[in-house]
Amino acid sequence: MARLDWYIRANLKPRHLQLLVALDELRNLGKVAVSLNITQPAVSLALAELEKGLGFKLFDRTARGVQPNVYGECLIRQARVMLNTLAQTRDELRALLSGASGRTALGAMPAMTSALVPQALAALKRDSPTTTVHVQEGSMDTLLPELRRGNLDVLVGRLSSRPSADFKEAVLFEGSSMVVVGRHHPLAGAKNIGWGDLRGHPWVLPPVASLPREPLEAAFQDHDIPMPSDYIETLSVPVIATYLQTTQAVGLLSRVAARHYCDLGMLAILPLELPGLLRPIGLTWSRQRALSPASELLMKCLTEVSAGLKL
Repeated sequence: MARLDWYIRANLKPRHLQLLVALDELRNLGKVAVSLNITQPAVSLALAELEKGLGFKLFDRTARGVQPNVYGECLIRQARVMLNTLAQTRDELRALLSGASGRTALGAMPAMTSALVPQALAALKRDSPTTTVHVQEGSMDTLLPELRRGNLDVLVGRLSSRPSADFKEAVLFEGSSMVVVGRHHPLAGAKNIGWGDLRGHPWVLPPVASLPREPLEAAFQDHDIPMPSDYIETLSVPVIATYLQTTQAVGLLSRVAARHYCDLGMLAILPLELPGLLRPIGLTWSRQRALSPASELLMKCLTEVSAGLKL
């Protein structure tokens, strides 16, 4: 153990980390040599020296190339974290040298990018005009791996039903959906609307297996309404809002997105309750990496803005 501790502290270099990640991604010594612009014997020698220094094998050699064992998988996972930390340090230093106050990367679920994220960014810029924020939109399934790899610092979206030990979470608000129509829809502004009034209308449905789909299907079943035959399926908030505005269709939006488009005069919210509860909306970040001041400021702005939204 003392040897392992000494080797990692004194001899593990960034080039070793790059080699490990390249071997994991390419699984072929020749391809790794090309990607790192070195010879294949140099790759073999570097890997042999690394394994000798650590005192154990990291990869199994097969006819198809190399395959990481449990020790290799552990070291590769941490190598990605360390390389991303170094890259973030470089980017933050560059930002500081250019006059910026720091840099952070935010991942956001589409429903959050219509109102919450832009308002939080505006609040951040009022407090710190030279802080740089990279925003990446996507589903939580695509954003969580990016957070784990260190490519993102903070996520805002639906919290997991089974939180990972790798992440921390903070709830912002409940995650329920609302039934919405275009401002000029016949049901917009009508009183005493029931689920039966939606019978026969075209719909924008959440895709099958998406979280909002099950409560909506339960509502149809509870009120003896057949699934619509005239519909499109999407979770894209801009597509839903614009489509509803220009058609007689009915759709679902998250509470925060529905309020936003209602305030803009584009959509109207129908007073209908959806059965079942969706996971709340909140912030997710890594336990493995310390948050930069820019990331902490962004989270503060997201929290304060979410508290002030009319939900």
